[in-house]
Amino acid sequence: MKQEFNADYWQNRYHLGQTGWDVGAITPPLREYFDQMPNIGQRILVPGCGNAYEAEYLYRKGFVHTYVADVAEAPLQRFSERVPDFPKDQLLLQNFFQLDSKFDLIVEQTFFCAIDPSLRPNYARKCAELLTTGGKLVGLLFDTTFEQAGPPFGGSSEEYRTYFEPYFKFLHFETAYNSIPPRQGRELFMELRKLGS
Repeated sequence: MKQEFNADYWQNRYHLGQTGWDVGAITPPLREYFDQMPNIGQRILVPGCGNAYEAEYLYRKGFVHTYVADVAEAPLQRFSERVPDFPKDQLLLQNFFQLDSKFDLIVEQTFFCAIDPSLRPNYARKCAELLTTGGKLVGLLFDTTFEQAGPPFGGSSEEYRTYFEPYFKFLHFETAYNSIPPRQGRELFMELRKLGS
């Protein structure tokens, strides 16, 4: 029987502490990208946010229109306890594919690798749908395969391009130079702009 990666599945993973993807902090590629972003007024979404270190970093830098979404309640509760002044209405206990707001930036950090690979074309389309004119999708993708059954699920840059090319212009899509040591040479940094923008 096929495993369903639903809210109960992820809630259980957090409850059992099975969060090997979680490095306990924002990773250098995203931190460096955020440090050079000028527009603190933009609306930002971190989907499948987990413990949301990226959202915490952005919020502390003045990006107050940052939203986090996850299907599991546990990481949202932990995030709310860690960042008590973060607006509660920007904590979205929702399935990414059912969101209907508009954002200027979507931040990808270990969500794409967590969803069933059959949903990857839908993910690319949904990101484009949620982005405003000129909006960007920025983040990291695993450029490797994993020995154990996922999630996380791996893949290659060639595969990923097929999902994003119908909807995005590729500004950056290359091996991250500043990954944490365990992921060195195994991560792609992407900065994609919605087509028609």
